[in-house]
Amino acid sequence: MNFWKNLARMAVRTFDAAECVECPKGPPGADPAFATAVTALGAKLAMADGFAHDVEQRAFLHVFMPEDGARRDVLRLYDLARQTSLGFESYAKRLAKRYSSCPQILEDVLEGLFHIAVADGYLSHEEETYLETVARLFGLGSGAYRRIRAGYVTPDADDPYEILGVAPDASDEDIRRARRAALSEVHPDRIRARGLPIEFEAVYTAKTARINHAFDIVMRERVQDRTPDHPEVEHTAM
Repeated sequence: MNFWKNLARMAVRTFDAAECVECPKGPPGADPAFATAVTALGAKLAMADGFAHDVEQRAFLHVFMPEDGARRDVLRLYDLARQTSLGFESYAKRLAKRYSSCPQILEDVLEGLFHIAVADGYLSHEEETYLETVARLFGLGSGAYRRIRAGYVTPDADDPYEILGVAPDASDEDIRRARRAALSEVHPDRIRARGLPIEFEAVYTAKTARINHAFDIVMRERVQDRTPDHPEVEHTAM
């Protein structure tokens, strides 16, 4: 199984090449530039926290499995690239330009990078910053990033989707419905009906504000995600 097919198998959604028939560069698995950029991104991710571990290299080879004939060259590039995390942005920008018409491919690459990042058992702050930057340079929205992240890391307590009790891929209507349901549970009338002391109203007033703030964050992010302009992507030749 070549590395692209293995990457596709690791994805949240099964990748179907028919979904990207408009890709101008053809199938990623047959694109040397794709292999180079992905190898460099995986290697530099391993150095994001300052320590490149063998377990991360094994995770890389598991996800982006090179064919036998290319294995030596891939490992040579990997070892060279992981000397430093510097310069990863240029590789992300190149992939973003090359596959801008196929966001599913870019999402699957990010999926593979998450797999590498948590290979040692946890996601460090530096690795998360690296992945957030790659996602931004790929032109992927916050919703896509949160959805992929949720497959590898327990959501933070202050994650707006966690506060609302919905998944990052929930529809706008589901988000609004969740907000209404959450606000209904903390309505003053319900507090009184449960026989709670009046002091509890202050607690639930704060919770109401937290729910509304989470809703505002989610909807604002979604508006930004739907904006087609991604100025971070530089149109440089590959």
